[in-house]
Amino acid sequence: MKQKIRLIINGESYEVFVKASETLLDVIRDGVGLKGTKKGCDVGDCGSCTVLINGVPVSSCLVLAVDAKDKEITTIEGLADGEKLHPIQEAFVEHGAVQCGFCTPAMILTAKALLDENPSPTEEEIREAISGNLCRCTGYTKIVEAISSISKR
Repeated sequence: MKQKIRLIINGESYEVFVKASETLLDVIRDGVGLKGTKKGCDVGDCGSCTVLINGVPVSSCLVLAVDAKDKEITTIEGLADGEKLHPIQEAFVEHGAVQCGFCTPAMILTAKALLDENPSPTEEEIREAISGNLCRCTGYTKIVEAISSISKR
């Protein structure tokens, strides 16, 4: 049995019908059609499905869609302003922190939450913040450099 809920994603309201057991990840990708949020392990280990809920990074594969109703959800699609990238997205491109790109949306959203809370994090604080997001390409150095460069702007 499905129920109708309202999700606020990237400032837009979506009325969707969901099963009680349906994850926010599946509703974002399949119900709303936003594919930037990646499905990786589906058990909360890899971080690739990270979105912001009320500004806090969460693994959307671990959140039931019904528990996210009426909360502010931000996906990677919500950061750019039309064709103009968000400064964190620009920094990732400038520093070569975007390789295969699978972890990138989650890393960028995690970085945004960190920088919103702490505009001048240390390298250790950056590494701690992104520790729940796995990257198999970069070795994290370029990602840390990109995030650090934003705090210096």
